[in-house]
Amino acid sequence: MALNKLLAVQYTLKGPGLVPTSGVEATTMFEKLASQLVGVLTFFAVLFFIVQIILAGYGFLSSEGDEKKMEVNRTKLTNGVMGIFIVVIALGFGTLIAKLLGMNNPLNVQQMFTNMGL
Repeated sequence: MALNKLLAVQYTLKGPGLVPTSGVEATTMFEKLASQLVGVLTFFAVLFFIVQIILAGYGFLSSEGDEKKMEVNRTKLTNGVMGIFIVVIALGFGTLIAKLLGMNNPLNVQQMFTNMGL
């Protein structure tokens, strides 16, 4: 009988919002996490490409007319500008698609499931 009582006891983890207790909370937590992750990755991508552009500019200044060094730095500069362009276009395109689908927040998973009838 004591074993049945032990098995019947349900343990719940308590904490300040660490463990979701419903499906709505879980999707909201996922939405916030995904949104923060995309924001952080975007910030670091733009920062990385800006540093690449600055280093390419410095490389141009210090190449002293050497054609090989200038070509390497030209490639770095092109890649840096293209990288920033791709990041900005990807964010804009993702937001546009989300707006066309009727979502105010592109990563609102709960609204997406509601629109799908789930």
